[in-house]
Order: sequence, then structure tokens, then C-alpha cells
Amino acid sequence: MRSLWLLLILFSLLKAGGNLEFYATGVDSNITHMHAVGDVLVLFDEYYLSANEAIYERNSSTLELFGNIIAMKKNDYFAMGDYARINTAERERYFSPFFMLDKGSLVWLSSLEAKEKESDFVVEEGMVSGCDPNDPLWQIYFSRLDYNAETKWSNLYNARLHLYGVPVFYFPYFGYSLDFERRSGLLIPSFGLSSAEGFYYQQPLYIAVDNSWDLELRPQIRTRRGGGLYSTLRFVDSNVSKGSLSLGYFKEKTSYANEYDLAHEDHYGFDFRYENYAFLERWFGLKLSGQSGLYADVSMMNDIDYINLSENDETKNATSNQILSRINTFYNEDKHYYGMYMRYYQDMNLEDNGFTLQNLPTLQYHHYLDTLFDDHILYNADVVVRNLYRPKGKKALQAEVDIPVSLQMDLFDDYLNVGYTAYLFGQYSTFSGTPEYSNVISKGEYNNGMFGRFYHVMNASTHLSRGYENYAHTIELDATYTKAGVDYRSGYYDDKKNICSRPDAGENFECDFYAIKDVEEILKLQFAQYLFDSGGKQKLYHRLIQHISFDPQREKLSELENELEYQVTDTISFYTDTFYNYQRDLISKSINTMRYDDKKINFGITDLYESRESEEGPKYTNYLTLDASYRHSSHYNYFGKYAYDLEESITKFFEVGFLYSKRCWDFGLRYVENNRPILTRNNADSVFDKYIYFTIMLRPIGGTDISYKLSNALDGF
Repeated sequence: MRSLWLLLILFSLLKAGGNLEFYATGVDSNITHMHAVGDVLVLFDEYYLSANEAIYERNSSTLELFGNIIAMKKNDYFAMGDYARINTAERERYFSPFFMLDKGSLVWLSSLEAKEKESDFVVEEGMVSGCDPNDPLWQIYFSRLDYNAETKWSNLYNARLHLYGVPVFYFPYFGYSLDFERRSGLLIPSFGLSSAEGFYYQQPLYIAVDNSWDLELRPQIRTRRGGGLYSTLRFVDSNVSKGSLSLGYFKEKTSYANEYDLAHEDHYGFDFRYENYAFLERWFGLKLSGQSGLYADVSMMNDIDYINLSENDETKNATSNQILSRINTFYNEDKHYYGMYMRYYQDMNLEDNGFTLQNLPTLQYHHYLDTLFDDHILYNADVVVRNLYRPKGKKALQAEVDIPVSLQMDLFDDYLNVGYTAYLFGQYSTFSGTPEYSNVISKGEYNNGMFGRFYHVMNASTHLSRGYENYAHTIELDATYTKAGVDYRSGYYDDKKNICSRPDAGENFECDFYAIKDVEEILKLQFAQYLFDSGGKQKLYHRLIQHISFDPQREKLSELENELEYQVTDTISFYTDTFYNYQRDLISKSINTMRYDDKKINFGITDLYESRESEEGPKYTNYLTLDASYRHSSHYNYFGKYAYDLEESITKFFEVGFLYSKRCWDFGLRYVENNRPILTRNNADSVFDKYIYFTIMLRPIGGTDISYKLSNALDGF
């Protein structure tokens, strides 16, 4: 943040020891003394000072200014009360009373007096604000302010925040920087109050001793629940690479853990992120014609509360029960791509992930699209090797090759595009480890095996457009026919074909490595149309998809998908995506959204519905989501959101609030209800939290969020 730096304009101009030029309507001067009165102007380098009266003692190098003192530098401006005393030799300054305005940030400071020596100055009993000086909405009063011109850091002591003249917060100490350089120090704290967790306080500490890295420590305490420490180390190790490492630990109080039946009293984990866009060149000194890259996103934790407790606002945390860690490396050339990927999955619903299958690693070679025979034939190629590993149970090493070869041409003066693609696919698997018990085949045999496949895909499509007076219409028709060819199976692929083709194959450990599906003889039909107005804005998008199967073991007609996006007016839009099941004679899945947006009022309603079959009978999903915002003026914005599970009759999320914004500050209030997952002794559960959040932002100094958690009850209510 920049503020108060204009004060240093005056201080620095008098340090330089340059010549002083005086202009006034009346000047009385001798060898040791000069007295100027009436429209006094003192010039010093690029600055000038004006006052009603000035006295300069040459022997003591003391300049005194009286009445309506003003200092200016080009377009920067600030004024300083009625009296100033400046010793140019000793570099001492004194002002009383004092007022300063920074035209860049519009922050002003007012005090009874200000003193400066060398690079340090002190202001006694003053206030600072970024609002209109005539009617400030907020002010920070202080008993003392000190500032160092070299470090450009301000310290305020006994700081009291006043809103509309009413004191609301007290800080024994408050510090901030007057420029954008990173510095070590305390960051803005977070506060909260919960009926279940007690008083919440988090005080971040920022450490920046080098331009290549910084460290943020975030200790926190929840008086009725426990305490912990989260930290984040950010670093830049080259001009093409950067990363971060986050660690966290939280210790529950035994009473709280027992009351909510938590699985762990200790929550801990880490997150590591890193990216490098030339790691082969930088790390190994290789001179390559292509580009190399490395991306890492690694997370580990003992339960989901490690994430829930990392922030005060738990609605900002992504609390998926599946935690994915990945490391990707690649080398890319014009025609060739080489990659190595590692995937590690952590299922937070399980206390033991020993049977979870991991990809450690996957190797890939890709040959980019190339041509043969004067560009009439197109082809590309993929070779992939996967190491499917887990500490417990069977493991596998799989290698596969996928080569599509295509022939395409345009007919009837480019009105029709036709193509034929021959797909060659092969996979080989070899196994190790001890198999898990299978309730289908008790032997659990895993024989090394090979699978090969050759099949055909034919495609025909057309794209038609026509312009009218006020709009343009575009139609796309596409038909794709897939025909099975020849399959070859041996070992594992032949042994497990029958059991792994069943609908419940996903529940069988023996099918963990069987990702082969029969090629269905099928015709895929797609119709799409677009309407654009005269300005090129899309008014309507409509798509129909229908698959027709020629496999006697399958239903002839797949679900019919009907997708529509319609801009009804400039302010009203409608979107729907519906799936119709012929066999069940019902809509199996549908998402519908209606929205109104006139830049002042924004309102949307979305319904997600799904019906699926299971052994226990039909299962339904039905979510209703509403969101709305109303911008009453340039200052007031009201908003709300509601998500409800119609099948379970549970509120998933509710939020309502407002934000008041002006040039110098923001103030917001919102009430939130949130259903979040936790891990208990009985595995997965959920907690229904209720919060009140206060947001205060003092521009340009900064702000904080303050929360009050009303309750948190298991399973909601």
C-alpha cells in the first residue's frame, strides 16, 4: 500500500542541502538573517513551499515558516498546518499542527505535531484515513506513529478504528508498508466466534528475507476445540519455475473429539505444488530443440478436517472425499511427445488405502498427426505403459498401443465430408503380488495375457449456413458408424472375459485391471443448429444426439439427449439438457437453468434430476439451487444462494448477505449454512455449520473477515 509518502517529499528536499530561493512581497535580509512576509514562496529543487511568513537564520541553518504552510511537488500535494521549523544542517524538522494528503492513494494523516531526524520521523497523537477529510467514514486514531524513510515502514501504536465516529476495534500495534516491496511482519488477523468451537483467532506471520522465497505461518486457536499451526513456503528457483509447500497440524481437545465422535484428535497433512517449464535443460544441462516440463501437485492428510480447519471460512475449502496427487513430466517436439505421469489416490472414506490402485507411473509416447500418400491418409500413434500398484493385493504392469489411420475427403463441392478410420489397439498385462479373495472365482488366478483389436469407424458430416436480414442460421449434421472387426485374447483377457463383462464387474477385485469393452456396432447421429443475430451474438444453440445399436445384446435405442440454450431476451436466458430413456419411458436425467440478468438484478434457478436403476430399485437424485443478487446502487449489493437436496430433504448450502462499497471502504455481512463432510469413528459423516461473517476492508490499508459460528450439528437439521 502507498500512503503518507508525500510527507517524505518535504523531508527529503531539505536533506539535500541545496540552495534555497525565497520569493515574497516583502523581504528583510542581512548577512545572518532573512525575514520574508506576504505570499512567501521557498523553492528547493523540484519542490516549493508557501507560507504567510518565513524566517531563515543563516548561522544556525534554521528555517521557520508561519501560517497556511503548503508544500507541492509537480502534481503531488500536501498541506502542513501553521508552523514548521527546519534545521537544514542537522537534518531536523518539526511541524505543528500537521496535515498530509497522498494524491496517489488519497490517504491523509492529521496530527498535533510531527518530528523528523535523519531518516526517521515521529508523529504524535494523530489519525489516518482514506476517506473524505470533511466527513470520513473511518479513521484510525493513534497515540504515536513512527516511519523510516529507508525501509518505508510505518508503525502505529494504540491504534483505534472508528467507523462513523464510533470506536469498534483496538489494536495495541498496527504496521503497514508505504510501497509494494515484500517485508517480514504480522499480517491481518482473522477472528471468529462459535457456540461450539469458542473464540477463533488466527494471526499470520509473514517472513520475507529473500526475493526468491517467503514463508507464511498461521497459528490459530479455537478455545473450545483446540489449536494448530498451518504454514506455506513459496519459492521461485528460476525464471521458468516456482513452487509452494504447505504444512498443517491441528490438535483437538479430547472433549470436543468425543462429543462429535471424531476419528482423530490430531489432524495433519501437507500440500506440495511445483511447476518447471524447462527442467531437463536446467537440471541436466541438456540442449534440446523441444520443450520439457514438470508439474507436481501432491497432497497427503490423515482426514478431511485437515482441510476444514485450514481456513476460518470453511465454505471456501474444497472437501472432496477423493484426494488426488499427481506428478507430470513431458518433453514435446514438433512431431513427438514423451510423458511420464504419476497418480496417487487417497480415499478419505477409508482408514486404510492399501487396496486403492495407484498409477505409479504411466509412460506415454505420442506421435502427432501425420500424413501419407500426398496427405490423403492421416495417422497418429500412442504407446502407453502403466504400472498399476497397491501395497496390498494384486499389481499389474500394462503396455498398450493405439494407432488410428484415417482417410478423409470432401464430396459434392464440399457440401459433404466423409471419412474412414481403422483403429489398431493392443494391450499386454503381466501381474505380481498376492490376489484378493474373489466371490466370483475363488482361485483368483491372474495369468499374463495379451489383447488385440482391429475395428472400423465411418463418418459423414455436413455444415450448412445461411444468412437472413436480421440473423444467420447454421445447421450441422453428423453420422458416425462403428463396426467391430477382429479381437484376439489370451491369458487374463480370455480368463476374465465373462465375469468382467457383467454389470457388477466394478465390485470385483479381479476386474481391476480389465478395462476392455466390446466394440458396439452402433450408429451415432447428431444434429446441431445455431442462430446468431445481426451483431454476431448467439441467440440459440440446439443439439440432439441419438445412438442406434445393432448389437442384439443391447437396447436398440440409447437415451435421447436434447440440449438447448436460448437467449430469450437481452436479460432472460434458458438452458436445458435432458436425457430420455425409451426402455423405461421416462426422463432419466435433466438439468434446467433459468436466469435473469439486467446488470442490476441477477437471479437464477437450477434443478438437477437423475433417475438410475440399481439392484435395490430406482434411485433418485434431485438438487435445487437458487442464486440471486441485487445491486441497489453503486454502493449496495445484496446477494443470496440456496442449495437443497429434494430427495433427502436436506439443505446443502444457504447464504444471504450484503456488501456496502465506497471509495475508501467495504463492509459486508453474510449468514451462511454449510453441510461439510468429516471423518468419524464410523467412517464418513457430515456436519451442518451455521455462520455469520463480517467483512471489513479499509482501502487501501486492507481488511479482514470476522465470523461467528452459531452451531455445528451432525447430519444437519
